[in-house]
Amino acid sequence: MPKYIAHKDQELHEHLEGVAELAKLHATKIGMGNYGQLLGLLHDFGKYSADFQRYIADAIKKNDPQFNPDEDEDFEDPTGRKGRIDHSTAGAQLLTNKSDSSNAHKILAQLLSLCLVSHHSGLIDCLTTDNRGTWDSYSRRLSKKDDKTHFKECAQNIDKNILEKINDILADNSFTKPFEKLCRDIVRGSSEKSPLSMVAQLHIGLLARFLFSALIDADRQNTADSEKPKTARYRLQGNYKPWSTLIDRLEQKYESFEMDNRVDEIRREVSVHCLHAATRSKGLFTLTVPTGGGKTLASLRFALRHAKEHGMDRILYVIPFTTIIDQNAQVVRAILEPKECPEDTDKIVLENHSNIGADVQSWKEKLLTENWDAPIIFTTMVQFLETLFGAGTRGARRMHQLAKAVIVFDEIQTLPIKCVHLFNNAINFLVSHCGSTVVLCTATQPLLGSVDEKKGALKLSKENELMPDVGKLFDDLKRVHVHDCRKSPRWTYPEIAALAVGQVKQNGSCLVVVNTKKAARIIFEEAKKDGLEVFHLSTGMCPAHRKQILKTIRQKLDDEEPILCVSTQLIEAGVDVSFRSVTRMLAGLDSIAQAAGRCNRHGGPEIGHVFIVNPAEENLNFLKDIAVGKEKSNRVLDDYESDPSKYDRDIIGPKMLEWYYQNYFYDRKDVMDYPVNANRNDTLLNLLSTNSNAIADYRRANRTMPSVNFCQSFMTAAKLFKSIDAPTRSVIVRYGEEGKELVNQLCSAFEVEKQYGLIKKAQQYAVNLFPYEFEKLVEQDALCRVQEGTEIFYLDYRYYSKITGISLEPVRKEEQFKDEFIDSQKHY
Repeated sequence: MPKYIAHKDQELHEHLEGVAELAKLHATKIGMGNYGQLLGLLHDFGKYSADFQRYIADAIKKNDPQFNPDEDEDFEDPTGRKGRIDHSTAGAQLLTNKSDSSNAHKILAQLLSLCLVSHHSGLIDCLTTDNRGTWDSYSRRLSKKDDKTHFKECAQNIDKNILEKINDILADNSFTKPFEKLCRDIVRGSSEKSPLSMVAQLHIGLLARFLFSALIDADRQNTADSEKPKTARYRLQGNYKPWSTLIDRLEQKYESFEMDNRVDEIRREVSVHCLHAATRSKGLFTLTVPTGGGKTLASLRFALRHAKEHGMDRILYVIPFTTIIDQNAQVVRAILEPKECPEDTDKIVLENHSNIGADVQSWKEKLLTENWDAPIIFTTMVQFLETLFGAGTRGARRMHQLAKAVIVFDEIQTLPIKCVHLFNNAINFLVSHCGSTVVLCTATQPLLGSVDEKKGALKLSKENELMPDVGKLFDDLKRVHVHDCRKSPRWTYPEIAALAVGQVKQNGSCLVVVNTKKAARIIFEEAKKDGLEVFHLSTGMCPAHRKQILKTIRQKLDDEEPILCVSTQLIEAGVDVSFRSVTRMLAGLDSIAQAAGRCNRHGGPEIGHVFIVNPAEENLNFLKDIAVGKEKSNRVLDDYESDPSKYDRDIIGPKMLEWYYQNYFYDRKDVMDYPVNANRNDTLLNLLSTNSNAIADYRRANRTMPSVNFCQSFMTAAKLFKSIDAPTRSVIVRYGEEGKELVNQLCSAFEVEKQYGLIKKAQQYAVNLFPYEFEKLVEQDALCRVQEGTEIFYLDYRYYSKITGISLEPVRKEEQFKDEFIDSQKHY
């Protein structure tokens, strides 16, 4: 028998068997291990062709260091003949040919075939629409000619033991049973009880993505470990520290806490309630606790016990801002990776937030991509949503790690409004069908269970709440008085700065929270004129920089030194600081309540003061959610002014927040399904479910319905999906000596093993830029690649201020870091 190669130093049958084993393990989490195994055995079936074997042999002879046959399907044949060598379609053709005539077999075959033909591109469209019309792109792909897919040749060449395993799986009488059961459960769980409903079709699409994830991660892992065996040691492969050990470490920490005041006692009570609730059955929960109530450790106490109780695989913390990840991950790591256990360093808590480099990565950079193989993961809402709905394979490969997991959403009120229905459906799918538990944490619970059920509402009830008496908890933790200082004419920036300076002189410290980076810079400069020590915080500063500023701020607050901080809204969601007073520019009432949580956080004897001001000049054209929230806050604040007793005389209490959300959600209900312009006005919710517009177009053009069972436009939707309105790109800044040394090392590190650690470290020195910011810096020659051919950039030191972070213009010399780095790399 001739020897068939999958990759350099790896025979094809070894690769197929290795991927099948891993994919089966991943898919077993939802009771579909056989499907994962089958996908693994079939995914590279097309590599049994002579064309592909000639291609890979020539590439190996050329010893091309950039060679990766799995990068995409449009690579150039090194023999000189350009064009595709399709090795994905043949496996799908084999599967459909071997499927029996039953309806269940045919439907399942399409679902699995979607994964096979998509495993280098991201899930393809079933129906595709462009300016030429709508066509059945799935059937077109499966009907490709043999001279393109080499199906017959591969069927003759396939290893016998591989073919036997494929046949055994397909011949099993119970082959379709897990799929049929899940489909029935999905239909029963939908409000319309119909397999053709929007919710049911979206959940089927999520199932396809889950199985796709199981295959992709298995394929990428097996390939990477074969080509670079040393990288395998970085994978934990689920061999984690026992939950019981981590529980003991957290309980020891709780035993060390001192009860200095009533707030400390309330935090302990909150954590005890979470501890007792951990024995509940898996499901969907809310944890509604006022800011400063100790949600982070209390939710961790619940998650660890719950994971042990139900044998779950991992815990994910999904957090809106990298600032909170910096803080919370550090707190959790200090407890669960104690210094006296150095063997656990970086093996328990994984942070995954900043995307270093562009969305399209080289094969070497793909090797370094995290796949969430850790017991406790801190990530962002952006990363979470990209995993479920984003384009390509990088994010999708993580989705299977969301099964059998405890997923804690911190500050859930920051969920982008356009993602509400997509998010709700995904959470219901993970809880109902993937064995996961979800906890929504916030002081300001959005009404995610009260939106349109036909499009997807969370299955919430009063029994979902982990706290027995939320109203009493808010009363007990009331530590501030909120002053509605809106006026006409509105507040100028100098007036806001003067108010803040006056509060520092009167109370000792003040925090100003604004809606834009521009406002932060102007008020910061104005406040400095008075001679006070003023600090600035914004997302224009890298995490390492923000950490250092926050450390200094906390120390000065502890020492009771007069201090003023001007910050964008990044500080108001979970950052552990406590000022004597807070001034908040008018925004959504949820944001105002969160900002108030930075005032008198630990319950001092004197009540704190929060001032709401309406600014005279503010451009929110690109911040629609903030603009609408500001408008609705004006309305409910007017309501409160007319009858405070109606809202228990608490501007940021539960009744006011519920009224605010009713107004806000009603006004935004038409954008919750993620509207897009995809050759027509449509929504991502529709594209990923019933795809009714595409079906109607197809029917008009062909006078018949599409012949496929699933009609979703997966790839079109994924390319249109962005969890935030503008995509960002990360650049590395040389903040301090550590930042400069990091860039030096990245520019000189060619070994994958060395790059792995450096790129993880670089997340602390990365700043995300909007496209216009990136392009402006490019025009000024301010961005350099760390190495030729990479999409990882670092910033010219003249464009980074040690006070305010990234600047689109060269900063003053006194704000620059002294830099002796010689820019030897090519600029962008």
